[in-house]
Amino acid sequence: MRTAKGDSPRAGPPDPAADVTSGRLRRAPENFLTGEQIHLVSKGRREFLRAGFLAAGAATVAAAAVAAPSAVAAGAGDPDILQTTPWGGSLGRPVAANPYGLPSRHERALARRQSPGLTQVAAASVSFTPLQGLFGIITPSGLHFERHHQGWHDIDPARHRFMINGARPELVRTPKVYTLDDLMRLPSVSRMHFIECGANTGMEWGNVAVPTVQYSHGMLSCSEFTGVPLRTLLEDCGADLRAARFVLAEGGDGSSMTRTIPIEPVLSGEVLVAYGQNGEMLRPENGYPLRLVVPGVQGVSWVKWLRRIEVGERPYAAKDEAIHYVDLMPDGQHRQYTSIQECKSVITTPSGGQALLDRGFFSVSGLAWSGRGRITRVDVSFDGGINWTEATLQTPVLSKCLTRFSVPWVWDGRPALLQSRAVDETGYVQPSYGQLRQVRGTRSIYHNNAIQTWQVAENGDVSNVQIL
Repeated sequence: MRTAKGDSPRAGPPDPAADVTSGRLRRAPENFLTGEQIHLVSKGRREFLRAGFLAAGAATVAAAAVAAPSAVAAGAGDPDILQTTPWGGSLGRPVAANPYGLPSRHERALARRQSPGLTQVAAASVSFTPLQGLFGIITPSGLHFERHHQGWHDIDPARHRFMINGARPELVRTPKVYTLDDLMRLPSVSRMHFIECGANTGMEWGNVAVPTVQYSHGMLSCSEFTGVPLRTLLEDCGADLRAARFVLAEGGDGSSMTRTIPIEPVLSGEVLVAYGQNGEMLRPENGYPLRLVVPGVQGVSWVKWLRRIEVGERPYAAKDEAIHYVDLMPDGQHRQYTSIQECKSVITTPSGGQALLDRGFFSVSGLAWSGRGRITRVDVSFDGGINWTEATLQTPVLSKCLTRFSVPWVWDGRPALLQSRAVDETGYVQPSYGQLRQVRGTRSIYHNNAIQTWQVAENGDVSNVQIL
């Protein structure tokens, strides 16, 4: 890792003598990758990406130009200030016109997106959260990323059942079956945690594969989850928590997703049997009416449509942990049960596909997270890791939760290489691609937490590049 210190000459508060017009960003285009292009990416071909990306982005340039304050610049005054607007002189829509509130029609482009051709069937695929358009740390429930193995169902909560049993009778004295009403009558807790798919950023292991942060890092979300600690339920069933070493979580969907969970996070009280998300019931595609919450661990272990927990003494070697969700190492061996999501960060604004339309002041912002605890520091570089500036961590800074960071930057029109590097409370420092590949090689899929680089060109275009 580069260890050169010192502030970048183009970071920090704006210079009063400089052109400090508040910088404008052109939004990243959406849905520009076709199934054929995704196939080419999977084959290692990516030369078409920049051309295809810029062509898609051209459609947004005209809109950005319309939004520019040309009338004000010409000294004519802004008509939307000087004249009465239609909405300022008429009666609006009535209360509860939308019984369940919806986003503005002007924000319809902000949506989770599928990547065409990524999987054989859409029911066993993923949709990506638009990180580039979000604020703070909480992901709206309707934009939470999806990863399904056999599609999702809107299950009747009155018919859903949750069972606890033991691999041997001695491990659980009183096996029980709970209804959702049973669980919701128990004392609950609410906690904010991130959830990240183990394959997030997985297409980037060998080379640059996708151009926007939505597709590179969008299998990441953060919510407030409400439910009952799994330990409370195990105690209610008389589980032998001294003899227990693992639990098996089983989902009620068609794939019967099953995952081994070590007993330690269960005993700590962190693991929740959750029914609530962001102040309401879980959404169907997020596991309604019941899912497991395992903070800091890859998303596949957060079993959705949770129907059973079995207490055991050894790992279960289910198919999705014995032959899937394993790490291919350079020597050809696979690592199993590598569930912890290591310290990671990414700049979301500006990021790939966006464009800086003006020179001047920008607030560079992004997200950091660690499966081992709190984020303690994020450094940002504007020159590809030669110099680093400490970013401000916005509160709250919570354990195993997204942390928003920001740093001021005055762009002078020269090319730049933007990076962020996170540190967690264990002292772990997010690695560069060179460091990570020395240990893990380039043929893996899971647990890519390397430093992300966004290149800013002289014309303001932002693109995805890799620096070793």
